[in-house]
Amino acid sequence: MSVGAELLAELKHRAVCCIDEAKAKLHSLSKDIWSCPELAYDERKSHDTLVAFFRQEDGWKVDSHFKLDTAFRASWGAAGGSEPGDVVNVGFLCEYDALPTIGHACGHNLIAEVGAAAALGLKAVVENSSSSLPVRPQVTVLGTPAEEDGGGKVDMLREGAFEGLDVVFMAHPSKEDAAYLPCVAEQDVTIKYHGKASHASAYPWEGINALDAAVLCYNNLSVLRQQMKPDWRVHGIIKHGGVKPNIIPAYTELEYYLRTPSRSELPVLKAKAEMCFRSAAVATGCELEVEYAKNAFDNILRNKTGRFVREKWQSFGDGIHHR
Repeated sequence: MSVGAELLAELKHRAVCCIDEAKAKLHSLSKDIWSCPELAYDERKSHDTLVAFFRQEDGWKVDSHFKLDTAFRASWGAAGGSEPGDVVNVGFLCEYDALPTIGHACGHNLIAEVGAAAALGLKAVVENSSSSLPVRPQVTVLGTPAEEDGGGKVDMLREGAFEGLDVVFMAHPSKEDAAYLPCVAEQDVTIKYHGKASHASAYPWEGINALDAAVLCYNNLSVLRQQMKPDWRVHGIIKHGGVKPNIIPAYTELEYYLRTPSRSELPVLKAKAEMCFRSAAVATGCELEVEYAKNAFDNILRNKTGRFVREKWQSFGDGIHHR
């Protein structure tokens, strides 16, 4: 084994030992977040829990409410270098928002735990090996709220939260080990139909049925799937369908997610979906209101990075799926 390989093996071992030593407090961190699920942009207790965690660790500079009210930044290491390129800023992401009614079904408490664990492990490696490393690493942890709804990372990108970072890592729970998940571009859309209320038994002809429009919209989109590409996805719910059976619904609302492999394909799918929205309004005489979420998600994963992660993962002796 070469000197470089021996050093790398030693550094990996040091990181693993550090994380193992911290497993009790990391598990407690995850459990605290899991026990108090909070929705997007309202993750106040989770934010405070993670901020307190890093403030209790030696050497971390912690910025609470960083760029967004429930985001944070924790940083350790070199703040700058005398020569260009002599500092590399490695970032880790922590998610911690939950889903309505079912809590942390996507395991964002685990994402927060893994992000914190990786940061502690890298810090342990760097602070004991600075003289043997070719660059001076800086470790940055970003708490990124609102993954489930709204697009908190896009907000943080827009606010400059990722400036200065050279590479960013995040892990997501899955039923299998993989270098990266098959992510897609996504656009959230809310469809609203405005009709006219009337008594459903006495004067139904006076009404304009917004629920009929919602049902037609739902069925239109279901029929559209036959002509969709195999890797396109359209899925949604009727959020508001009326008030009482004896009242012709004057207002209905649907929420849909539109997904394609890349953002360049989203306008094509959106155009097809909008025809489904409009035709339902025309057929029922309702007025249509379409609201797209302010942040569209794009797939920015790169296979080269995935291959690198897979190679390093396999060096620990663990199997990992090819995707």
